[in-house]
This record gives sequence, C-alpha cells and structure tokens, in this order.
Amino acid sequence: MLTIDADTAQGCLPFDRLVPALRDAFIAGCEVPPRHHHHGVGNADDSTLLLMPAWSGAYMGIKLVSVFPGNGQRGLPGLHASYLLCDADTGQHLALIDGDQITARRTAAASALAASYLARADSRTLLVLGAGRIGSLMAAAYRSVLPIERVAVWNPTDANAQRLVDELNEQGFEAEVADDLEAAVCAADCISSATLSTTPLISGAWLRPGTHVDLIGSFSPTMREADNDVFTGNSVFVDAPTALHESGDLIDPLNAGCLTADQIRADLAALCQGTHPGRDNDAEITVFKAVGTALEDLASATLIYSTYRNT
Repeated sequence: MLTIDADTAQGCLPFDRLVPALRDAFIAGCEVPPRHHHHGVGNADDSTLLLMPAWSGAYMGIKLVSVFPGNGQRGLPGLHASYLLCDADTGQHLALIDGDQITARRTAAASALAASYLARADSRTLLVLGAGRIGSLMAAAYRSVLPIERVAVWNPTDANAQRLVDELNEQGFEAEVADDLEAAVCAADCISSATLSTTPLISGAWLRPGTHVDLIGSFSPTMREADNDVFTGNSVFVDAPTALHESGDLIDPLNAGCLTADQIRADLAALCQGTHPGRDNDAEITVFKAVGTALEDLASATLIYSTYRNT
C-alpha cells in the first residue's frame, strides 16, 4: 500500500486538471452511500467525525474526517482527514492519502466547477469569506474557470485576512482586506464563503443583480453562512440532494417557508450532464450550496493515485 503525503497529493491536484476530473466524475456517476455523522466525539462537544464511502469503476474508497471548530484557538486547522483508496475488484488497499489536501482542493474545485455554469462569464471580482485552508484556495480555483482579477478577503481575524491578501498579491491578484463586509458583498461578482459560522454572515439585501453566491462552510443543521433572504426568490443549486437536510443554510429557509425543495433548480450532476443549463441571464442571482460529496473525494484520490504511479 502506498502512503501519499500532503505535498505529493497537492502536486497531483492542480485545478486545471482537478476541475475537469470532477466534471467527468459527475457525468459518469458514482455509488455514494449516506455519510456517517458522529457529533460530540473525543473531548470536544462541538466536534464531528465524518465517514464518507464511495465506489465507481475500478476504485472504491473512504474518507475519514474529524472537524474540531475550536482548533482555531489552538492555532490548528479545524479539519483533518485521511483517504483510503482501494481496488474495487479485490478490495486491496492501494493507497493511504493525505485527506486534508483532498478535502480542501476538491471543495474549491467543486465550487469553481459550479461557478463555470452559474457565474457570469465576465466575472472579475471575487469576495472570499474565510482565510483558512479552503478559503485560501478559492481565488486560484475560480481563476481556473473565470477571468478573476480582484479578490477581497473577509475574516473574523484581521491578521489572517491580511496574511491571505499578501499571498494572493504574490499570486498576481489585486487583493485587499474587506473591512466592510456589506460593501464588499455589494461590489463582488462572485462571493465564496468558507467559514465554520453558526450565524448568517451574508444578507440577501446586500446582493446586486448578477451576483453568484457560493456557500461552502455549513455542513450541519447548526451552521449558517447566509440569511434566509439570500435564498428567497433567487436561483438555488446544490452539489448533491443531501444538502437539503444536512446544512442549516437550507434547513432554516425550508422550515421558514422562504424556500421549498421543488424550488432547488438542479444539482451539480445535472449541470455537468447538461440536463440543466445553469444561469439563465446576466441579472439572475445564483446561489450554490455545497456540503461535499464522496464522489469528489474518490475522483480526487483516483487522480492522485494515477498521477503518482505515472511519474
């Protein structure tokens, strides 16, 4: 069994290869059983353990994820993961892969994939909420599918926002800290929120026509990144149907009657397979809510494994 570390995994997942690989995976389909959620694990009441299996074609695998939101106070990432890739014919364990890189890069790539269908083609300004591992990747992921030039970064900790801004400027973006979140939302073509917030950060009243909103952070019923007005009367898409009962960003508007299940326009598979066209016009406000799917993990792990073996 191979052991593939974080640096190697990252090198095997450039966005110009990962985004098309995810598109192909959504077109082909995958067996994805319900993920297992275990809350309050270990010694932290707000922690979560996720087990995410999937299989398709020659491969099967499972990702194990531990989410500890309090880690930020310890100077540690809030999420840690490992991925076990197996042969689908024999069950042989092929590789143990750093799952943090898989999780972060496939999450950013899936959002960029959705944006390729849902954002305006001339989108040049991106607002990123959250300066953590995933938030730090969003500009590069979006630039692989859209002509993003300017990036604003909002984060609860100003120093972390400035750190990411400095990194983005070195990458060739025009980046700045978003001190006024409302003004930054009003000015953005695309908004990508990758936080562990339990209270809404984005108000629907701030959105201008043509904006694309990408909500990544909320993966449990208690987590919120957007208020109910973000979903009221706008075009809502999801990465997978499970989002409707896993994320507070959708559960709360559904319970409040601001959104109904049949108002969800399509999932990411339908966009990739061409059964839904995505954005209708340049004035439409599109909202993409992602909770992550094991299909994305398996596609990423397979890309890492095949790239590693061929180098």
